[in-house]
Amino acid sequence: MSVTKQGRHFAIRQIIATRVVANQDELRHLLESDGFETTQATLSRDLKELGIGRVHTSDGMRYVLDTGTEENRLATLIAYEIEWIECNESLVIVRTLAGRASGVAEIIDGFRHPDILGTLAGDNTIFIAPRSIARTAAIVEDLRRMVQTGERVMREEAGGSHD
Repeated sequence: MSVTKQGRHFAIRQIIATRVVANQDELRHLLESDGFETTQATLSRDLKELGIGRVHTSDGMRYVLDTGTEENRLATLIAYEIEWIECNESLVIVRTLAGRASGVAEIIDGFRHPDILGTLAGDNTIFIAPRSIARTAAIVEDLRRMVQTGERVMREEAGGSHD
């Protein structure tokens, strides 16, 4: 995924999360005002990839993000980029592929895990500060489960699960 596509996807999610958008033409104009010129065909593919659907509300039609699909997509990204997860009594350490720690930390922050105070990312290492040292092991377990979920999604997309 190119930086332009990542940026466009981020902009689409931000627009959908903060505004009522009724149709693709309106969304395309909002993206253009943010500096992302795109075609209708590309925008349709983006909406499908992001799991964004159009639903009827009391205010009329609008786009909404399917959070289940988004979480599966993010779990898949994490599965690709995390090499290992460990902890000591006070910190969780996540090792990523070179140059990917910042992106993975952003995804972890986006999950808004109630036991995580915050993350600090270097090039390939993330330090995660738990809300309580009593919850450190639970954070590791949750992160490992996300990685396993992402791996399962990747297998299913590649042609079926062999569990």
